[in-house]
Amino acid sequence: MTVMTAAAIEDFLDEVFPQREGTIEGVDHMRATMSLAIEDEHLRPGSSVSGPTMMGLADVCLYVAILAQIGPEPMAVTTDLNCHFLRRARGDRDLIANARVIKLGRRLAVGEVQLFSAGDERPVAHVTATYAIPDAD
Repeated sequence: MTVMTAAAIEDFLDEVFPQREGTIEGVDHMRATMSLAIEDEHLRPGSSVSGPTMMGLADVCLYVAILAQIGPEPMAVTTDLNCHFLRRARGDRDLIANARVIKLGRRLAVGEVQLFSAGDERPVAHVTATYAIPDAD
């Protein structure tokens, strides 16, 4: 069960993290899905989605999955992120991120994200990341 809905997380992020990109498509127990409409600023030469764009969406998507479990916490921050680029992400399709929280502890959350070009079932990147969760007051 989640403690925040996708709409509540969007509102929270609009307030504390307005520069983030991507749209929350859904949240569930220990999971989140986001999409990003690819624009010219997301592309590298050759009409491929840039690595920083993919890593950024993966990072935000895992943050969303964590927020859905712990509630609004602006100071939950990434402490580690590792990205494996598997194939070219097409610049003419939306980028889709599916995040899964693997372990949610009191102080750390560990998760993984698979990224896809919309309409393709083969992942373009696999990301693992750890978030530090601040102590409750």
